[in-house]
Parts: sequence; structure tokens; C-alpha cells
Amino acid sequence: MTEPLDSSKTEGLRKLLRLTNVRIVFQIIFFGLFVLSVWASWTSRIGGYPVSRFLEIDPLVSISTALSTGYIYRYLGWSLAIIVVTFLFGRVFCNWICPFGTLHQFVGWLFNIHPATKRIEQNQYHHLQYLKYGILVIFLMMAALGALQIGLLDPIVLMYRGFTVFVAPAADMLIDSATSFSSKAGMEPAFAASLKFAPGTASRVFVGSFWVGAFFLALIILNLWKPRFFCRFLCPLGALLGVISRYSLFRINRNVNRCTDCNLCLTRCEGASDPQGKVRVSECFSCMNCLDDCPEDALQFTMLGLDQNQVVSKPDLSRRRLLFAGLSGLFMFPLMRNNGRATDENFSPDMIRPPGSVAELEFLEKCIKCDQCINVCPTNVLQPATFKEGGFEGLWTPVMNFNIRHCQLKCALCSEVCPTGAIRKISVAEKLGKGEYGEQGPVRLGTAFINASRCLPWANQIPCVVCEEVCPVSPKAIQTIDEEVKDVYGNMVVLNKPFIVPDLCIGCGICQSECPVQDQPAVYVTAVGESRSQHRKLLLKFRTSEQV
Repeated sequence: MTEPLDSSKTEGLRKLLRLTNVRIVFQIIFFGLFVLSVWASWTSRIGGYPVSRFLEIDPLVSISTALSTGYIYRYLGWSLAIIVVTFLFGRVFCNWICPFGTLHQFVGWLFNIHPATKRIEQNQYHHLQYLKYGILVIFLMMAALGALQIGLLDPIVLMYRGFTVFVAPAADMLIDSATSFSSKAGMEPAFAASLKFAPGTASRVFVGSFWVGAFFLALIILNLWKPRFFCRFLCPLGALLGVISRYSLFRINRNVNRCTDCNLCLTRCEGASDPQGKVRVSECFSCMNCLDDCPEDALQFTMLGLDQNQVVSKPDLSRRRLLFAGLSGLFMFPLMRNNGRATDENFSPDMIRPPGSVAELEFLEKCIKCDQCINVCPTNVLQPATFKEGGFEGLWTPVMNFNIRHCQLKCALCSEVCPTGAIRKISVAEKLGKGEYGEQGPVRLGTAFINASRCLPWANQIPCVVCEEVCPVSPKAIQTIDEEVKDVYGNMVVLNKPFIVPDLCIGCGICQSECPVQDQPAVYVTAVGESRSQHRKLLLKFRTSEQV
């Protein structure tokens, strides 16, 4: 006969099996998986792993891209699983799975040093929590019109972009510092170096990283004012799941006969969903904190015996607010598109997209600004676009900056990780125009040009053949005019003056990145002649007699 457990052991086991403890385990696992997916995106590690799965299970990514393109791309159907879970258990994604939500909760817990009365006040429902539903409507309206901007505030996209451009480079810098210190101390630095997000590189440079990092940190710092500020007030994915969760089978149920109105359930309420009164189902994160904090066991997470008088099922969004949000999204679309940088008539010469990118207007209908392609790029040539390249609509979408590096010829990793098809999946053979793709030729990213006023042979009578030597195509797209001249010192020198053969140039950018003229390279690449558009050819425009 087994010995019964004593009361202390029973109490310890009960605490261990609390739903909040189970939730914390899930949060740690999913946050670890997210960090692992970013870490595994490096070229030497990727090996076919589903490193974009968090983006592919994001219902907002799936629904918004379906609105903008008319179909569900590749693996985005995985998001149906999250929708089903939400129909069953409410917004469990926000507090059990979402890595950005976990980060917010951790920061809130770390700095939550207020007394219980202050915490209860902070966790009461705030009328401005309706803002996230308005933001959702604006983004969905814009997506339906063809301007996909959900990546600005989608939490999963925010995490990938923040880690790619800000967290991962900062972590690598710290690891490099630790490695340098350990080497000086006579310790083996190999293990520390293997932990880097981008091993084998000295550092990665990202133009505009200050603003990406500042935006990322600002959203986190706001937790010091209101816990889970982003999740409660701004998150469009949370708003979408909140709309769905009003139909959830399981929810928090309050037994009014047991409740003593002590309000202790508000002490750690993550969603400010008013469990002490009429529970706002669309705001509840299913964090289960209130169940543990209630001293009378008056709260349950159940689908049985639900008191419909103790619940507010609908989001707090009036028809007037809904109409205003819809009109805002309607007018935001032409406001951005009339900027004109995406059109073929006035395209930005600096908007050089990764190989495999679809035509620009279609690209903007698909790109969610997650920067996965930027993270996986081995040469660091891919950068988040600033306002300079494509205005607000193209902000933080991937562009190539050949002043930093060039596009590696035998690399198509960016097309492997794109979750929405903005960069279609291509092989190295297609990129190079080899084998079965020989007839269509290589993928052209743009065309190189020579600035003769800065070129050493043309402008300064200094011999230089760097751009011709590094040009990787055969026959070479950069050729030279050999001219013997007398320099200012009276010496006869042979100058190999370079010129571009546009039909051969693929716009890989190695000539620009290797040009010895450092500040403004004498050879530069623009988007003209890119193979993804038939309207951006390098042609002179003549007016016919009918047009005169």
C-alpha cells in the first residue's frame, strides 16, 4: 500500500503544476525556438531548416497578403492552426507563443516594482485599447488596395527585423569583445565565436539601423509606463486574434457567488481584460495569472457553465471608429503611392532589389519588411531601405547597397527564406542563366555606369584596372580603351580607361564595392535594365511625329 503524500508535498506539487508555470515553460521554449531560427539563418547553418516558420504561422501575414495578392503563398496556410487554437482557447498565442509578447512580459516583470495597489490600477482596462483594432482595419484596408504595410507593427515581423538589424549585430559585437579578451587571457575563443549570429564576419553594417533599433527599444520601454503597452494598445495581430477570440469555446468565467471584489486578479492581468468584473474576452491573453491570484477560486478557465452576464465579448470599437479607420486606410494608400517611386515612369535608381524579386508594384504587395532576406545574406549587401530609396511605402524593405558589398554570384539564399513570395524562389542556375535557363540569360539586378569625372584613369591619369579585373561575367561587361599619354611629370603611361557594355552587365555590384575611389565610387550601379521589369530598359526615348 502506497503512502499518501503529506500536505506540504501536495501543496508543492500543486504550485508546480499551476497553469502559469506551464505557460512560462511554453514561453521559454517558443522564445528559444525563435532565437534559434534567427541564429540558424546564417549561410553555413541554414541547411533547409524552416527558419521562417514563425512568420508563416502568423495569421495577420497570411490574411493581409491574401488580400493584397489574391492567394495564400506557399506555407502561409500554417497560420490556420493558430486561428483554430484561438477559436478554442482565445488569445493564447499572445501569451504562450508570441516571442515579442514574451519579451514585453519579461521586461514588465523585471521592472514591475510597484506596490499591489499601483499594479491593480495599471492593469485595469483603458478605453484607448480600441486603438489596435483601428490600426488593424487601416492595415487591412491598405492591403486590400495593394499597399502591404502590416510589417511596420506586426509583432513577429518586428521581432525578426529588430533581431536582424539591431540585436544580432550588437550580440556579435559583444561576442567579438569577449573573444578578444579570452584570447588575451590565453583561453580558447572558438566556442564563443561559434555562438555568433554571423560567424566568420568582423561586423555587419546596416544603414538606418539606429531608427530600427530605436523603434524596437521604444516599444519595449513603454512597458515601464503601462505593462504590455504594445500588446494592449498597438498590436494589429493581437487585434485580429481578439476579434476571433470572441467566439472561443474556453474563456475566463467568474463565479459571482464566490467573488469578494478584492481585485487581486488585476495584480498580474496581462491583457487588462477586467476579470474582476465583466471579462473582456477580446482583451484576455489567457495568461492564467488571475486564476492563481484569486484567493477564493472564483475564476475558472472553462467552457462549461459560462455566465453570459459576466462577459463582454465584442471588441470596444464603435461603428463610427470603424468607419474612420476604414477611411484612413483608404486615403493612406494614394498618399503613399502618389510618391511615385514604385512606378516605372519615375522609379528610384537606388531601389535595387534582391535576385528573384518580382516586379516592383507586385513586390510592394508581398513584402512584409521582415528582413529575413537581409539576415541570411552572406555579404551584407542587402540593407533595409530608408526614405531616400523608396519613400514611406518602401521603408525597411530590402535593397542592395553596393558601397558595402556585392551580390555573391552563386547565392540565392534570400529567395529560400522569403515567406510571402516577394522574392520568388530561384536556383543558382536560374540566377546565372545556366543550363535550362541559358536561353533567358542571367538575372539582371541593374546596370553599372562609369563616372568619368571620378575615375582614376579618366580623370586623374592614374592607371587602374580594378573594375575590369573583378567583373565576373564572361565576356566581361567592363572593358577598356587603352591610351598612352604623357602624365604631368612627363612620363609616358598607358591608361586603361574603362567603359560598360550594358548588354553584358548583370548589376552584381562587385565593381562598385571594389572601386578604389572610396567616398563616391567611380563606378556605380542603378536599377535601370533590371530583368524583373520590361519597362526599365536602358533605352533612349524618342518622340514620334504623332507625339509632337
